[in-house]
Amino acid sequence: MVNAFALLIVAQLIGELLRRLLHLPLPGPVIGMFILALAIIFRGGSKSIDQPDNALKKVAEGLIGNMGILFVPAGVGIITEGGLLRTYWLPILIGLVCSTILGMLATALVIHHLSRREKTTPEPMALRRHP
Repeated sequence: MVNAFALLIVAQLIGELLRRLLHLPLPGPVIGMFILALAIIFRGGSKSIDQPDNALKKVAEGLIGNMGILFVPAGVGIITEGGLLRTYWLPILIGLVCSTILGMLATALVIHHLSRREKTTPEPMALRRHP
């Protein structure tokens, strides 16, 4: 389990290094988790690598189960920067509303595109109904 947690930390570190070296506009941990996901997908099917998958699953479930604790620093930051929030509440509100609407529109467009694509995909011969 320690190895799996170390693997997550190393993936984040690699992502952060790539972000700084290549001046990428994504957070380093996101890049690292993407690289880790690709490594898991394309690992070549080695059976000795299957054990870290179970350990990674346990570590991930533990982190997700305690995710509320991870938001404590953000909550403290909001409380300590209350003066800034009072000063800039309108731009913050506009940004939140606009980003929420854009996120919902993007999701709707993706779902619409994928559902149209699914309708045009021909059924395999084995699944076709014969009259």
